[in-house]
Amino acid sequence: MTLSAIIVDDEPHARQALERMLGECLHIAIIDRCENGLAAVKAVHKMQPDVLFLDIQMPKLDGFDVLELLGEAAPPVVFVTAHDDYAIRAFENNAVDYLLKPVAKARLQACVDRLHTRLQTSTPQDDNTMANLLTVHQQANTPINRILVREKGDVHVVMTRDIIALEAADDYVVIHTEQQKLIKQERLNKLETRLDPRQFCRIHRSAIINLDYLAGIETETKDSRLANLKNGMQLAISRTGYSKLVQLL
Repeated sequence: MTLSAIIVDDEPHARQALERMLGECLHIAIIDRCENGLAAVKAVHKMQPDVLFLDIQMPKLDGFDVLELLGEAAPPVVFVTAHDDYAIRAFENNAVDYLLKPVAKARLQACVDRLHTRLQTSTPQDDNTMANLLTVHQQANTPINRILVREKGDVHVVMTRDIIALEAADDYVVIHTEQQKLIKQERLNKLETRLDPRQFCRIHRSAIINLDYLAGIETETKDSRLANLKNGMQLAISRTGYSKLVQLL
């Protein structure tokens, strides 16, 4: 069995060096090379490689951003890093392989051998390693300052400071900014845990607001209130949400 692989690195010499070394390894063939995270996401969906050699430190979309955008479509990943100590600890704890730059030939062959054995004895459906690693990374990097949204082949990077409100829509979240409305496939409960609780308030089971965009609170009845936002939106406030809001204001 020969493994198909994609190399992702923003540095041309690093891509070329890794490709040259992999060319000398057994059981693996390079089917594409990508210079940025967005190209990697598109290539994986199109070519469905057995493994992804993924640089961590890249501009715009880093390695973990790529992993998040791929979601369940992510193949086994070998992360390539120069100095990310946290990432190394996370990889070791989650049985994910990694390569330190500059990559050593013996280390690379050992990595390929492990991948070859692993893919012959397990299936992607049985392996939650990538999802577990992403969860560990997100928990260690909370609160977030941006949200990634993949929409019709494009990737939107939304800074949290620009978010006016978020609304639940089944398994999706509608993200409102002054310029646009985007839909992200993630539950509001999960996204809430990654937001800054000093900046964002869950005013209702179906809505979170950015306090910077709160214009006022309108009382309709004793137990019925609306949050008036600076863009003209009005969102219902539950009793529990009102208690949280009062504590933050």
